[in-house]
Amino acid sequence: MCYRCRRTNGVRTPGPGSRRRHGRAHRALSQPVWPVIADKRNPARQLGEANIRFYLFYGPDEAGSRSLADQLLQKIAAQKSPVEGAALKSDPARLADDAAAISMFGDRQLIWVEPCGDEIADAVLALLEAPAGEHPVVAIAGGLRRNGKLLKAVEAHPDTLVHASYAPEGRALDDLIDAMAASENLRPDPGVTARIAATTGSNRAVAAQELAKYALFLGASEQNPVPLTHEAVDKIGAALSEDRFFALGDAAMTGDIEALETSLASISRSGTEAIPVIRAMQRRIMQIAPMAARIAAGESASGVMTSMGKALFWKDKPLVQKLLHRWPADRLARLAERIATLEQQLIFGKGPARAELAEEMLAVARAGRR
Repeated sequence: MCYRCRRTNGVRTPGPGSRRRHGRAHRALSQPVWPVIADKRNPARQLGEANIRFYLFYGPDEAGSRSLADQLLQKIAAQKSPVEGAALKSDPARLADDAAAISMFGDRQLIWVEPCGDEIADAVLALLEAPAGEHPVVAIAGGLRRNGKLLKAVEAHPDTLVHASYAPEGRALDDLIDAMAASENLRPDPGVTARIAATTGSNRAVAAQELAKYALFLGASEQNPVPLTHEAVDKIGAALSEDRFFALGDAAMTGDIEALETSLASISRSGTEAIPVIRAMQRRIMQIAPMAARIAAGESASGVMTSMGKALFWKDKPLVQKLLHRWPADRLARLAERIATLEQQLIFGKGPARAELAEEMLAVARAGRR
Protein backbone atom coordinates (compact mmCIF):
# COMPACT_ATOMS: atom_id res chain seq x y z
CA MET A 1 0.00 0.00 0.00
CA CYS A 2 1.72 3.12 -1.15
CA TYR A 3 0.57 6.64 -0.66
CA ARG A 4 0.65 9.47 -3.16
CA CYS A 5 1.59 12.83 -1.74
CA ARG A 6 -1.67 14.77 -1.37
CA ARG A 7 -0.35 17.81 0.45
CA THR A 8 -0.59 20.80 -1.87
CA ASN A 9 -1.16 23.74 0.45
CA GLY A 10 1.84 25.69 1.59
CA VAL A 11 4.31 24.05 -0.79
CA ARG A 12 7.16 26.37 -1.71
CA THR A 13 8.29 26.39 -5.33
CA PRO A 14 12.10 26.54 -5.50
CA GLY A 15 13.55 29.25 -7.66
CA PRO A 16 16.09 28.64 -10.42
CA GLY A 17 19.42 27.50 -9.06
CA SER A 18 18.16 27.07 -5.50
CA ARG A 19 19.69 24.19 -3.62
CA ARG A 20 18.88 21.96 -0.67
CA ARG A 21 20.78 21.93 2.59
CA HIS A 22 23.09 19.15 1.42
CA GLY A 23 24.02 21.07 -1.74
CA ARG A 24 22.06 19.07 -4.33
CA ALA A 25 19.90 21.01 -6.76
CA HIS A 26 16.14 20.71 -6.42
CA ARG A 27 14.41 18.35 -8.83
CA ALA A 28 13.07 19.89 -12.02
CA LEU A 29 9.37 20.75 -11.77
CA SER A 30 8.62 18.30 -14.58
CA GLN A 31 9.73 15.39 -12.40
CA PRO A 32 7.22 13.58 -10.15
CA VAL A 33 7.03 14.73 -6.55
CA TRP A 34 5.38 11.68 -5.04
CA PRO A 35 6.65 8.31 -3.93
CA VAL A 36 6.59 5.32 -6.23
CA ILE A 37 3.05 3.96 -6.35
CA ALA A 38 3.22 0.25 -5.71
CA ASP A 39 1.12 -2.24 -7.58
CA LYS A 40 -0.98 -3.48 -4.66
CA ARG A 41 -1.51 -6.87 -6.28
CA ASN A 42 2.12 -7.34 -7.22
CA PRO A 43 4.47 -4.78 -5.62
CA ALA A 44 7.39 -7.04 -6.54
CA ARG A 45 7.23 -5.65 -10.07
CA GLN A 46 8.66 -2.35 -8.85
CA LEU A 47 11.47 -3.71 -6.73
CA GLY A 48 14.90 -2.46 -7.73
CA GLU A 49 13.80 0.62 -9.67
CA ALA A 50 16.75 2.96 -10.00
CA ASN A 51 15.35 5.96 -8.14
CA ILE A 52 14.14 4.06 -5.06
CA ARG A 53 16.56 4.48 -2.16
CA PHE A 54 14.38 3.37 0.75
CA TYR A 55 11.81 0.56 0.96
CA LEU A 56 9.40 0.25 3.88
CA PHE A 57 7.48 -3.02 4.16
CA TYR A 58 5.23 -3.07 7.20
CA GLY A 59 2.01 -4.56 8.51
CA PRO A 60 0.85 -7.72 10.26
CA ASP A 61 2.09 -10.13 7.56
CA GLU A 62 5.78 -9.91 8.41
CA ALA A 63 6.46 -13.07 6.40
CA GLY A 64 5.04 -11.32 3.35
CA SER A 65 7.20 -8.28 4.03
CA ARG A 66 10.33 -10.43 4.35
CA SER A 67 9.41 -12.24 1.15
CA LEU A 68 9.35 -8.92 -0.72
CA ALA A 69 12.68 -7.93 0.83
CA ASP A 70 14.19 -11.28 -0.19
CA GLN A 71 12.97 -10.75 -3.75
CA LEU A 72 14.57 -7.30 -3.73
CA LEU A 73 17.83 -8.81 -2.49
CA GLN A 74 17.88 -11.26 -5.39
CA LYS A 75 16.73 -8.75 -8.00
CA ILE A 76 19.53 -6.27 -7.32
CA ALA A 77 22.10 -9.04 -6.72
CA ALA A 78 23.15 -7.57 -3.39
CA GLN A 79 24.45 -8.90 -0.09
CA LYS A 80 22.32 -8.53 3.01
CA SER A 81 23.73 -6.09 5.58
CA PRO A 82 21.56 -6.31 8.73
CA VAL A 83 21.07 -3.40 11.13
CA GLU A 84 18.80 -3.24 14.18
CA GLY A 85 16.45 -0.32 14.62
CA ALA A 86 17.75 0.31 18.13
CA ALA A 87 21.22 0.99 16.73
CA LEU A 88 19.81 3.66 14.41
CA LYS A 89 17.88 5.27 17.22
CA SER A 90 21.09 5.91 19.14
CA ASP A 91 23.03 6.88 15.98
CA PRO A 92 20.68 8.38 13.35
CA ALA A 93 23.56 9.34 11.04
CA ARG A 94 24.66 5.73 10.64
CA LEU A 95 22.04 4.82 8.02
CA ALA A 96 23.12 7.54 5.58
CA ASP A 97 26.77 6.68 6.22
CA ASP A 98 26.20 2.98 5.53
CA ALA A 99 24.23 3.73 2.35
CA ALA A 100 27.05 5.93 1.04
CA ALA A 101 29.91 3.63 2.06
CA ILE A 102 32.22 2.48 -0.72
CA SER A 103 32.60 -1.29 -0.78
CA MET A 104 36.17 -2.54 -0.77
CA PHE A 105 35.35 -5.22 -3.35
CA GLY A 106 32.72 -3.29 -5.28
CA ASP A 107 29.82 -5.52 -4.21
CA ARG A 108 26.43 -3.94 -3.60
CA GLN A 109 24.78 -4.11 -0.19
CA LEU A 110 21.13 -4.11 0.78
CA ILE A 111 20.95 -2.50 4.21
CA TRP A 112 18.27 -4.53 5.97
CA VAL A 113 16.75 -2.84 9.04
CA GLU A 114 14.87 -5.21 11.36
CA PRO A 115 13.29 -5.07 13.89
CA CYS A 116 12.24 -1.47 13.65
CA GLY A 117 9.44 1.04 14.09
CA ASP A 118 9.02 4.77 14.55
CA GLU A 119 12.38 4.92 16.35
CA ILE A 120 14.21 4.90 12.99
CA ALA A 121 12.35 7.94 11.60
CA ASP A 122 15.21 10.38 12.29
CA ALA A 123 17.72 8.05 10.66
CA VAL A 124 15.51 7.67 7.58
CA LEU A 125 15.04 11.44 7.30
CA ALA A 126 18.82 11.87 7.45
CA LEU A 127 19.21 9.23 4.73
CA LEU A 128 16.73 10.93 2.41
CA GLU A 129 18.29 14.38 2.98
CA ALA A 130 21.75 13.09 2.11
CA PRO A 131 23.03 12.58 -1.45
CA ALA A 132 22.00 9.27 -2.99
CA GLY A 133 24.33 6.49 -1.89
CA GLU A 134 25.46 3.26 -3.46
CA HIS A 135 23.37 0.94 -1.32
CA PRO A 136 19.55 0.88 -0.96
CA VAL A 137 17.83 0.36 2.38
CA VAL A 138 14.87 -1.84 3.27
CA ALA A 139 13.06 -1.69 6.62
CA ILE A 140 10.82 -4.50 7.87
CA ALA A 141 8.36 -3.22 10.45
CA GLY A 142 5.28 -4.72 12.03
CA GLY A 143 2.26 -2.57 12.74
CA LEU A 144 2.81 1.17 12.35
CA ARG A 145 0.51 4.01 13.34
CA ARG A 146 -0.92 5.76 10.29
CA ASN A 147 0.09 9.13 11.77
CA GLY A 148 3.39 7.83 13.20
CA LYS A 149 6.77 9.43 12.58
CA LEU A 150 8.10 6.80 10.20
CA LEU A 151 5.19 6.79 7.77
CA LYS A 152 5.07 10.58 7.80
CA ALA A 153 8.78 10.68 7.01
CA VAL A 154 8.59 8.48 3.92
CA GLU A 155 5.10 8.36 2.45
CA ALA A 156 5.46 11.63 0.48
CA HIS A 157 9.07 11.26 -0.61
CA PRO A 158 9.82 10.51 -4.28
CA ASP A 159 12.68 8.12 -3.52
CA THR A 160 10.70 5.66 -1.39
CA LEU A 161 8.41 2.69 -1.86
CA VAL A 162 5.99 1.89 0.95
CA HIS A 163 3.90 -1.27 1.11
CA ALA A 164 1.58 -2.60 3.82
CA SER A 165 1.52 -6.40 4.02
CA TYR A 166 -1.63 -8.12 5.22
CA ALA A 167 -1.88 -11.86 5.76
CA PRO A 168 -4.16 -13.57 3.24
CA GLU A 169 -7.27 -15.08 4.77
CA GLY A 170 -9.95 -17.54 3.79
CA ARG A 171 -10.21 -18.19 0.07
CA ALA A 172 -7.27 -15.88 -0.66
CA LEU A 173 -5.05 -17.96 1.64
CA ASP A 174 -6.21 -21.21 0.05
CA ASP A 175 -5.53 -19.78 -3.40
CA LEU A 176 -2.04 -18.70 -2.31
CA ILE A 177 -1.18 -22.15 -0.97
CA ASP A 178 -2.63 -23.79 -4.09
CA ALA A 179 -0.44 -21.54 -6.25
CA MET A 180 2.66 -22.34 -4.18
CA ALA A 181 1.83 -26.05 -4.40
CA ALA A 182 1.48 -25.79 -8.18
CA SER A 183 4.88 -24.11 -8.39
CA GLU A 184 6.28 -27.17 -6.58
CA ASN A 185 4.43 -29.48 -9.01
CA LEU A 186 2.04 -30.70 -6.31
CA ARG A 187 -1.74 -31.24 -6.61
CA PRO A 188 -3.32 -31.07 -3.12
CA ASP A 189 -6.24 -33.39 -2.39
CA PRO A 190 -9.45 -31.82 -0.98
CA GLY A 191 -8.85 -30.50 2.53
CA VAL A 192 -5.06 -30.61 2.31
CA THR A 193 -4.74 -26.92 1.49
CA ALA A 194 -6.80 -25.92 4.53
CA ARG A 195 -4.80 -28.32 6.68
CA ILE A 196 -1.51 -26.79 5.55
CA ALA A 197 -2.88 -23.32 6.30
CA ALA A 198 -3.84 -24.41 9.82
CA THR A 199 -0.63 -26.27 10.66
CA THR A 200 1.56 -23.44 9.40
CA GLY A 201 -0.31 -20.71 11.23
CA SER A 202 -1.29 -19.04 7.92
CA ASN A 203 2.39 -18.11 7.57
CA ARG A 204 3.29 -18.13 3.87
CA ALA A 205 7.00 -18.61 4.52
CA VAL A 206 6.41 -21.70 6.67
CA ALA A 207 3.87 -23.03 4.16
CA ALA A 208 6.39 -22.60 1.34
CA GLN A 209 9.00 -24.53 3.32
CA GLU A 210 6.57 -27.36 4.00
CA LEU A 211 5.49 -27.58 0.36
CA ALA A 212 9.12 -27.68 -0.77
CA LYS A 213 9.70 -30.54 1.67
CA TYR A 214 6.69 -32.47 0.35
CA ALA A 215 7.87 -32.00 -3.24
CA LEU A 216 11.34 -33.27 -2.36
CA PHE A 217 10.09 -36.38 -0.55
CA LEU A 218 7.49 -37.19 -3.22
CA GLY A 219 9.84 -36.61 -6.13
CA ALA A 220 7.61 -34.00 -7.76
CA SER A 221 8.88 -32.33 -10.92
CA GLU A 222 7.60 -30.58 -14.03
CA GLN A 223 7.66 -33.92 -15.82
CA ASN A 224 6.10 -35.72 -12.86
CA PRO A 225 3.54 -33.63 -10.92
CA VAL A 226 2.16 -35.68 -8.03
CA PRO A 227 -0.89 -35.58 -5.74
CA LEU A 228 -0.39 -34.25 -2.22
CA THR A 229 -2.52 -36.50 -0.04
CA HIS A 230 -3.41 -36.49 3.63
CA GLU A 231 -1.32 -39.64 3.96
CA ALA A 232 1.73 -37.77 2.67
CA VAL A 233 1.13 -34.97 5.15
CA ASP A 234 0.89 -37.57 7.93
CA LYS A 235 4.28 -38.98 7.03
CA ILE A 236 6.33 -35.90 6.27
CA GLY A 237 4.23 -32.90 7.26
CA ALA A 238 4.92 -30.29 9.88
CA ALA A 239 2.31 -31.71 12.24
CA LEU A 240 4.26 -34.94 12.79
CA SER A 241 7.83 -33.80 12.14
CA GLU A 242 7.37 -31.19 14.85
CA ASP A 243 5.20 -33.38 17.06
CA ARG A 244 7.17 -32.77 20.24
CA PHE A 245 6.98 -29.02 19.72
CA PHE A 246 3.21 -29.19 19.34
CA ALA A 247 3.01 -31.53 22.34
CA LEU A 248 4.61 -28.98 24.65
CA GLY A 249 2.24 -26.17 23.66
CA ASP A 250 -0.77 -28.48 23.70
CA ALA A 251 0.11 -29.63 27.23
CA ALA A 252 0.31 -26.02 28.37
CA MET A 253 -2.99 -25.02 26.77
CA THR A 254 -4.84 -28.04 28.18
CA GLY A 255 -3.43 -27.43 31.66
CA ASP A 256 -1.63 -30.80 31.78
CA ILE A 257 1.24 -29.71 34.02
CA GLU A 258 2.70 -33.20 34.37
CA ALA A 259 2.95 -33.66 30.59
CA LEU A 260 4.27 -30.12 30.27
CA GLU A 261 7.05 -30.73 32.76
CA THR A 262 8.02 -33.89 30.88
CA SER A 263 8.20 -31.95 27.61
CA LEU A 264 10.15 -29.11 29.19
CA ALA A 265 12.70 -31.59 30.50
CA SER A 266 13.55 -32.51 26.90
CA ILE A 267 14.44 -28.91 26.01
CA SER A 268 18.19 -28.39 25.73
CA ARG A 269 20.01 -26.07 28.12
CA SER A 270 20.60 -23.58 25.33
CA GLY A 271 16.88 -23.44 24.63
CA THR A 272 17.31 -23.67 20.86
CA GLU A 273 13.92 -25.39 20.63
CA ALA A 274 12.12 -22.43 22.22
CA ILE A 275 11.22 -20.67 18.97
CA PRO A 276 9.92 -23.84 17.23
CA VAL A 277 7.78 -24.49 20.32
CA ILE A 278 6.36 -20.97 20.16
CA ARG A 279 5.72 -21.24 16.42
CA ALA A 280 3.93 -24.57 16.89
CA MET A 281 1.78 -23.05 19.63
CA GLN A 282 0.94 -20.08 17.42
CA ARG A 283 -0.15 -22.47 14.67
CA ARG A 284 -2.41 -24.28 17.12
CA ILE A 285 -3.96 -20.97 18.21
CA MET A 286 -4.49 -19.97 14.58
CA GLN A 287 -6.15 -23.32 13.94
CA ILE A 288 -8.79 -22.96 16.66
CA ALA A 289 -9.27 -19.17 16.65
CA PRO A 290 -11.87 -19.12 13.82
CA MET A 291 -13.83 -21.88 15.54
CA ALA A 292 -13.70 -20.09 18.89
CA ALA A 293 -15.01 -16.92 17.22
CA ARG A 294 -17.99 -18.80 15.77
CA ILE A 295 -18.78 -20.29 19.17
CA ALA A 296 -18.59 -16.82 20.72
CA ALA A 297 -21.11 -15.67 18.09
CA GLY A 298 -23.61 -18.27 19.29
CA GLU A 299 -22.90 -21.50 17.40
CA SER A 300 -22.49 -24.76 19.28
CA ALA A 301 -19.04 -26.26 19.64
CA SER A 302 -20.16 -29.60 18.21
CA GLY A 303 -21.81 -27.90 15.24
CA VAL A 304 -18.73 -25.85 14.50
CA MET A 305 -16.45 -28.88 14.63
CA THR A 306 -18.79 -30.92 12.43
CA SER A 307 -18.90 -28.14 9.86
CA MET A 308 -15.10 -28.23 9.54
CA GLY A 309 -15.30 -31.61 7.80
CA LYS A 310 -11.97 -32.85 6.47
CA ALA A 311 -10.37 -29.48 7.13
CA LEU A 312 -10.09 -30.64 10.76
CA PHE A 313 -7.85 -33.71 10.92
CA TRP A 314 -9.64 -36.51 12.74
CA LYS A 315 -6.74 -37.17 15.11
CA ASP A 316 -6.90 -33.55 16.30
CA LYS A 317 -10.62 -33.52 17.11
CA PRO A 318 -10.48 -34.59 20.80
CA LEU A 319 -7.71 -32.10 21.52
CA VAL A 320 -9.44 -29.28 19.63
CA GLN A 321 -12.69 -29.94 21.48
CA LYS A 322 -10.87 -29.67 24.81
CA LEU A 323 -9.07 -26.48 23.77
CA LEU A 324 -12.28 -24.82 22.60
CA HIS A 325 -13.81 -25.56 25.98
CA ARG A 326 -10.87 -24.14 27.93
CA TRP A 327 -10.04 -21.17 25.69
CA PRO A 328 -13.02 -19.06 24.57
CA ALA A 329 -12.35 -16.42 21.92
CA ASP A 330 -11.50 -13.52 24.24
CA ARG A 331 -9.04 -15.55 26.32
CA LEU A 332 -7.54 -17.05 23.18
CA ALA A 333 -6.90 -13.58 21.75
CA ARG A 334 -5.09 -12.54 24.93
CA LEU A 335 -3.05 -15.75 24.83
CA ALA A 336 -2.04 -15.06 21.22
CA GLU A 337 -0.80 -11.59 22.20
CA ARG A 338 1.09 -13.03 25.16
CA ILE A 339 2.79 -15.68 23.03
CA ALA A 340 3.70 -13.12 20.36
CA THR A 341 5.35 -10.99 23.05
CA LEU A 342 7.28 -14.01 24.32
CA GLU A 343 8.45 -14.76 20.77
CA GLN A 344 9.88 -11.24 20.42
CA GLN A 345 11.60 -11.54 23.80
CA LEU A 346 13.15 -14.85 22.81
CA ILE A 347 14.32 -13.58 19.41
CA PHE A 348 15.71 -10.23 20.45
CA GLY A 349 16.33 -10.64 24.17
CA LYS A 350 19.45 -11.87 25.89
CA GLY A 351 17.87 -13.84 28.71
CA PRO A 352 17.98 -17.65 29.10
CA ALA A 353 15.52 -18.94 26.50
CA ARG A 354 14.84 -22.23 28.29
CA ALA A 355 13.95 -20.53 31.57
CA GLU A 356 11.77 -17.89 29.89
CA LEU A 357 9.90 -20.54 27.91
CA ALA A 358 9.35 -22.73 30.97
CA GLU A 359 8.07 -19.84 33.08
CA GLU A 360 5.59 -18.73 30.45
CA MET A 361 4.36 -22.23 29.58
CA LEU A 362 3.71 -23.02 33.24
CA ALA A 363 1.73 -19.79 33.53
CA VAL A 364 -0.32 -20.79 30.48
CA ALA A 365 -0.90 -24.25 31.96
CA ARG A 366 -2.20 -22.77 35.19
CA ALA A 367 -4.56 -20.58 33.16
CA GLY A 368 -5.62 -23.61 31.12
CA ARG A 369 -6.75 -25.45 34.27
CA ARG A 370 -9.21 -22.76 35.30
